[in-house]
Amino acid sequence: MTATTASAAKAPQKINWLLLLLKARTFVALILVLGYFSFAAPNFLSTANAVLVSKHVAINAFLAIGMTFVIITGGIDLSVGSVVGLCGMVAGWLLLYGVDFGLGWSIQFNTFEVMLIVCLVGIFVGWINGMLITRFNVAPFIATLGMLYVARGTALLSSEGRTFPNLNGHADYGSASFPTIGAGSVLGIPVMIWMLILVTVGASYIASRTPLGRHIYAVGGNERGAALSGVRVRRVKMFVYMFSGLMAALVGLIIASQLKAAHPATGEFFELNAIAAAVLGGTSMSGGRGRIGGTIVGAFVIGILSDGLIMMGVSSFWQMVIKGLVIIAAVVIDQAQSRLQARVALSQEAAAGR
Repeated sequence: MTATTASAAKAPQKINWLLLLLKARTFVALILVLGYFSFAAPNFLSTANAVLVSKHVAINAFLAIGMTFVIITGGIDLSVGSVVGLCGMVAGWLLLYGVDFGLGWSIQFNTFEVMLIVCLVGIFVGWINGMLITRFNVAPFIATLGMLYVARGTALLSSEGRTFPNLNGHADYGSASFPTIGAGSVLGIPVMIWMLILVTVGASYIASRTPLGRHIYAVGGNERGAALSGVRVRRVKMFVYMFSGLMAALVGLIIASQLKAAHPATGEFFELNAIAAAVLGGTSMSGGRGRIGGTIVGAFVIGILSDGLIMMGVSSFWQMVIKGLVIIAAVVIDQAQSRLQARVALSQEAAAGR
């Protein structure tokens, strides 16, 4: 009797250690990729490469933060990569041509106005996604897949597939500061990193300290129960898709500013990196669980993995294979974590019942 009781008491503790390891998997993955590429890739630990990696991570992180909110509600946004390309083309068009009303009357825009219009375009695309999903009951996968093609096609039509070059802005129109969005720095830190810090703090605050954040988790955990509790499910879903569109617009602006050019193909497959970073950071594909902090660490893992593979000369085809395997592994581990959490909860309830 005594031996049986001791064995039962030890079992939950063993499972908890394994559960703790699974919960810390993102940090473990970060340590592993950092350690491996530090030895395997020459100049990986150089300052120049650290700055380059941080910029790549920032691109993934913006999209992944928006994707995290969407996935927590149980949805998916496959259109973000195409929205990046579309918003970059909108920025290029506004800088080069403004808005021409004919008869020699046109409007030119300064940098702030260009940023504002491009952000509104991203939010509008997210609003359409949200309307399709909440009003017309289109599955998120189908709605955003369709928007992926619509946004990419619109971007290609805007220039007939050509690049908008020389986006240096114009001093007379107040747009000469446009290149500083992606290439400028403040106190030695790139402007885009400051923007990412601001977005990360804001998103974390929304997720953890506001009723909206609690409603996002509630919708993903049990949509029917959330609706019966008074949560306005449609508004919550509209918000997450509009926020995701805003993040994609910021990335489009940053890339167009960095390159001083906009190409309609920009952003292809960016949605895969965003999904990978969110899932790797602990966001559950079944909804109801995820953290912004974990997503940022996941973005670092994906960014370091990509840059490390490039520095080692691994082909882009193999990079896609490896990223796909990372996503699959992250989902499998997430499912294992969910099952273990359920077993631990049952064990604790059984122990409490005794």
